[in-house]
Amino acid sequence: MSAHCCPPPSPDKGASTPAYRRILWVALAINLAMFGVEILSGLGAQSVSLLADSLDFLGDAANYGVSLFVLGMALQWRARASLLKGVTMAAFGFWILFITAHHAIVGTVPDAPVMGVVGAVALVANVTVAALLYRFRNGDSNMVSVWICSRNDAIGNLAVLLAAAGVFGAGAGWPDFAVGAIMSGLALYGAWQIVRQATTELRGTTVESAVA
Repeated sequence: MSAHCCPPPSPDKGASTPAYRRILWVALAINLAMFGVEILSGLGAQSVSLLADSLDFLGDAANYGVSLFVLGMALQWRARASLLKGVTMAAFGFWILFITAHHAIVGTVPDAPVMGVVGAVALVANVTVAALLYRFRNGDSNMVSVWICSRNDAIGNLAVLLAAAGVFGAGAGWPDFAVGAIMSGLALYGAWQIVRQATTELRGTTVESAVA
């Protein structure tokens, strides 16, 4: 069926539904819980990918919290919140690059079994959140940013599992470092998407205000 037969919901209509609010609260709770699990596991296993993913869970929890706060506000305010989230995501991406480079220089070899178990649990959590948010993937930049973060998390967890298998098979840390670089790329690309749409929305609201 053509995409034109099922146009995306309007930003205000989709973002203001009780179902969307409930899903954001569920996503917030899941991400906070997984942040605690992964930060402890990442430190214990000395895994770059787990540490990166733990901070990603924390960033997403903040993302969902901000999204809940700005729901129902004017598009201009939602776009500003999205712009802030995009810049924060970019900073997160550059941080991952730094920590990955540090571990690569030191030559850290993470605990592959811990990576695999925690990565599998995190994948289930992220796929659950992504599935809940899938029908709200279109809309204003705020809704798009929520979907992009959730989608990137699920992809990132698959990469963590591959890194765990690589570390176990090779007995070296380079698969973990590779995943760190991949997750950094995802964060930076997602940030670019969010900032681009938020900037477009801000320009549109500025023009409308000037005309009015």
